[in-house]
Amino acid sequence: MTESRYRKVLILGGVRSGKSRYGESLAVKSGLNKVFIATAEAGDNEMSDRIAAHQRDRGTGWTTVEAPLTLSDAIAARIANEAVVVDCLTLWLTNILLAGHDVSAGISELAATVSKAACPLILVSNEVGMGIVPATSLGRQFRDWQGFLNQRLARECDAVLLMAAGYPMMLKPSSMPDFKLGQET
Repeated sequence: MTESRYRKVLILGGVRSGKSRYGESLAVKSGLNKVFIATAEAGDNEMSDRIAAHQRDRGTGWTTVEAPLTLSDAIAARIANEAVVVDCLTLWLTNILLAGHDVSAGISELAATVSKAACPLILVSNEVGMGIVPATSLGRQFRDWQGFLNQRLARECDAVLLMAAGYPMMLKPSSMPDFKLGQET
């Protein structure tokens, strides 16, 4: 990645914020073999077109692994000389939620896998909690699980970035100074 101390990076952001492109650029800059773990499934023509556009934009020289449900296994199979981009955790969460899997257990398994991964990891995920409250129970459940997933994986990562308008903002390590509330002495 940009600094060798960051072996596990979580990139958060909204739709079209530049998350994927930035994550891919980190993998390219690493000089390692590039692996893209895809979680999307082409359920319709529009999604097929999106997947094809992502593949074209990435270019050649990538190994692609499709893991819409088996993300932990896909990460565990990677080796030290690979820079792995997982794109995206939001679609993986959608897939396991809609498949009726135990979401809590899936998140715990993924966090444990990320923790022991042999390879540098770049995880891409949407930040969905800043918008409107979803109108449906499933939408609210998804939003809550997404927030929990992002927090859980942020704890496992060395660096967490928030993308906005194509620009990364460092969240972890924190740029905030330590401060204490209370009386001045």
